[in-house]
Order: sequence, then C-alpha cells, then structure tokens
Amino acid sequence: MTGKIVTFGEIMLRLAPFNFERIVQTNQFQVSYGGGEANVAVSLALLGNESYFVTRLPDNPLGEAAWKTLCGYKVKMDYAIRGGNRIGIYFLEHGASIRPSKIIYDRSHSAIAEIQSGMLDWATIFKEKEWFHITGITPAISESTAKESLEAVKVAKKSGLTVSCDLNFRKKLWTRERAREVMSEIVQYVDIIISNEEDAFDIFGIKAGDSDVYAGKLDIDKYKSVAEQLMAISNAKKVAITLRESISASDNNWSAILYDGTDFYQSRKYSIHLVDRVGGGDSFGAGLIHGLVHGWDMPKVVEFAVAASALKQTIPGDMNLVKEDEVLAIVKGDISGRVQR
Repeated sequence: MTGKIVTFGEIMLRLAPFNFERIVQTNQFQVSYGGGEANVAVSLALLGNESYFVTRLPDNPLGEAAWKTLCGYKVKMDYAIRGGNRIGIYFLEHGASIRPSKIIYDRSHSAIAEIQSGMLDWATIFKEKEWFHITGITPAISESTAKESLEAVKVAKKSGLTVSCDLNFRKKLWTRERAREVMSEIVQYVDIIISNEEDAFDIFGIKAGDSDVYAGKLDIDKYKSVAEQLMAISNAKKVAITLRESISASDNNWSAILYDGTDFYQSRKYSIHLVDRVGGGDSFGAGLIHGLVHGWDMPKVVEFAVAASALKQTIPGDMNLVKEDEVLAIVKGDISGRVQR
C-alpha cells in the first residue's frame, strides 16, 4: 500500500560553503535544493509513497533545476505551476563544535511569494488523495502564501484528507504576533501537529516549564504538557514533539514523544554526530506521516520517525535520502555504522 500525500511550499536554491568555512571567507559555494515541504515530499517518495509537491517556480534554468531535482527523487509535480521571476535562495553556514550554524534568506518576491488566489485548484489537487502536509514556513513567506495556506487546509479538510502541520516558526520571516494570528486559524483544520518547544513558545506562548533547550538535558514530563496545550488550542487528534538536546553544533541527542489525546509514546534517544542537521524536523515529519498513513501502531510510528530523522542528520543536504528498510534497521538497533559488504 502506498499513501497518496500532498505537500505545499517553497523549494529553494541552497548555497553553502565547503569544509565548514564561514561565508565571509569562502570563494565557492556548494549548490543543492531544499525547503520544508519539499524535503518531506522527497522523503515520502523514497519511502515508497505517492508523493505530490505543490509549488510555483520560475520558468528559467534555476526553476528547471529545482523541478528536475524533485522529479529525480520520484516526487510527482503534476500540480506545481510555473510563473514569477525568481527562485528563493538561502545561504547556510555550517557550524561546528561551539560555533552555531547560521542561515541567511534571500527569498523576497520569489515565485511562490507572489502566488495569487485561483492559481491552484485545490479541489482537483486533493481529489483521491489521503493526506495533506504543510508547515508554518509557507504562510510566513508572504501575505498571499498565508491566504493560500489557509485555503488549502480548509479545502483539504472538506475533501476528507488528514491534515498535518509542522509549526516551524521562522523569526526571520515574520513576527511572533503575526505567526500567532495566522497559525491559530490554520491549526483549527489540522489533525496532527508537529512541533518542538521553541516553536510552541514562539507562536503560542506555550513553554515546557523551566526546561532549557540549550542546557543539553530535557524534562520529558514538561514536554507532555506542551503536547496537551497544543491539542487544547487546536482540533488536532495527535501531537508530536521533537526533543533535541544540543550538546554542541556537532553533537546532539535526538528523540520525540507522540500524544494521541490519551497516551504518550516516547521514542528511544539517539546520540548523533551531526553531518547536516537541516531537514531533521522535515524527515521526522515524513517518517511520522509514513507510519500513520500505513496504519502502524503508535510506538512503531514514533520510533520510525525518530530513526528516520536521526539518519537524515548524517546526510549532507536538506533531503533524507533513505529507504524504509534502512530506517527499520536502525529501529531494530543496528546503529554500529559498520561497513555493509
């Protein structure tokens, strides 16, 4: 069985210096493509699902390169449209040890930022589909993407799809006040919320007691309260909270909890030596969707999602280039990293 899943958002050109150089010192950038919902779409396709990515890209070589990247990973672009003058860009400076990673956006007036009502026929897009996924990044891009995001979740619910949303607050794109205004309405049409403590606090003012995400140790019971509060202010049936313990920019602990309104399910914890943490949350979301759309029990769902995202953070680039059997091997405890011959 394959899930028929639609995601909506922006895919950007990613430019990153080689070898942990700083942007001010580099004379060359590595080119790749990525973006929240695009990353989810790729991961779901590689896990064996019928994955659709809805976006707007310029009809120029950069837009074509992004389009071909997605098609190369078997993402269906049937409902994506052409238009606008530019693709969004982001610059990533990889951190190491005590130096954090940094991101600079150059995405104003991108093709999707200038999308207008009526360009996408959501009723047609959602026909015979099972699931719709969006993040808080897309409505943050512009006023028009905020309106389109709300329209999309409304039509998805009316069409009988399960709707998931990763809150993904981006302070460089909008204010906390505007995020709360927009996301408070969007989550009324969402069945599954994905978040972490920072997003829950920045958007809705929900905090996990006195837990400190920078201290390298988390109080799990207080994160259960975050899940309960997110469910209380929305129509969500499930809430997933990712738990990142930042030891340094190079080493993190990674786990999650999943709440179904009655029970909490906590995953095992992975100690990860990071290669590229960008897209870690997206790969978690994809793993969660994959398990839920295939009807797995809750413990298996959360373990699969965490294992998938732990694997992603060992892979350069935004996208999680792994298959289901590779993730299941990690779930079963094969984390030795020994060479497979």
